Amino acid sequence: MSAVVWTAAGSLLAWLWLLLCQGFFWRTDVRLPRRVEPDVWPDVCVVVPARDEAAVLPAALPSLLLQDYPGRAEVFLVDDGSTDGTGDLARDLAHRHGGLPLTVSSPGEPPAGWTGKLWAVRHGIGLARARGPEYLLLTDADIAHAPDSLRELVAAARSGGFDVVSQMARLRVESVWERLVVPAFVYFFAQLYPFRRIGGEGTRTAAAAGGCVLLRAETAERARIPDAIRHAVIDDVALARAVKRGGGRVWLGLADRVDSVRPYPRLGDLWRMVSRSAYAQLRHNPLLLAGTVAGLALVYLVPPVALVAGLATGGAAAAVAGGLAWLVMAGTYVPMLRYYRQPPWLAPLLPFTAFLYLLMTVDSAVQHYRGRGAAWKGRTYARPDAVPDEG
Repeated sequence: MSAVVWTAAGSLLAWLWLLLCQGFFWRTDVRLPRRVEPDVWPDVCVVVPARDEAAVLPAALPSLLLQDYPGRAEVFLVDDGSTDGTGDLARDLAHRHGGLPLTVSSPGEPPAGWTGKLWAVRHGIGLARARGPEYLLLTDADIAHAPDSLRELVAAARSGGFDVVSQMARLRVESVWERLVVPAFVYFFAQLYPFRRIGGEGTRTAAAAGGCVLLRAETAERARIPDAIRHAVIDDVALARAVKRGGGRVWLGLADRVDSVRPYPRLGDLWRMVSRSAYAQLRHNPLLLAGTVAGLALVYLVPPVALVAGLATGGAAAAVAGGLAWLVMAGTYVPMLRYYRQPPWLAPLLPFTAFLYLLMTVDSAVQHYRGRGAAWKGRTYARPDAVPDEG
């Protein structure tokens, strides 16, 4: 058998393993677990780190202020050195819309060793602890919540005994590039961190989605959050790992009515979002980078190449193996496309999108080794591993 046939067969076996043995990552039915409303609703403080978010705040902040929550809740927006009037706009929105009490505060510039976002979160949690809440909702300034979002999160946490309940907000998919790249972003995330494994007791898999994290305040203090993860690039995953290391329970699933309003209209916008943290995900390890590139090529690029090569040369075995692998790949992607209300004919384009992600990952490593650090909303970080997530 030729090398092409062996490689195509390896890709097909990889896809069969992913289909059956990777926590059914491709299913999109992991939503908020079964829940019962508590007799007494606990106090909750909402912490919103915000840096230059005037463009998205009008579509997001009122949804928090107008939460239909039966207990006591309060919102703390931390204006992280904004230059676009974010803090003043937040106060104006609170004055116009009313609802939950809003406190706007600023932490000043972060000290060495802290990412700006986590320093802002630390400041917000410090303010919230003075109120003695049972839960903290950490949510980004671009996230719009349905009116019952907070009560549903709290009911799920109480009913399931979870220390963290996190929902992956539905990202915007309006531009051509958003439709091509965004569903794949969530699909790849679920492949790395299968949601079913995260919520299971005794499992080591841990992850959260930073845009919507309900965290038990006692657990945060016990796990020293955010101090223990102050260097983290992918702070939501680091938070979940810290909670699990301390014996806490974590749940993560897809959201039904929690949406990001942040636009990524151009490929360059999405490229920066992914490349900012891609190499950090690989712990800045060149061997992991090489393995990731090889793995992406084998799993996503080989199937269409083997199919075309087999058809062109009359190699039936290569064509069949490549075609079957591509079919399984596309089939596992269709549920995510449906979740994002996109047409299923986009599924066969996943190899092209995966190739873009491969290039983004390599570019992330190139930027790291060039020693440029990274910039986030006008703030330059000397250390490439000290860059916050978008939010």
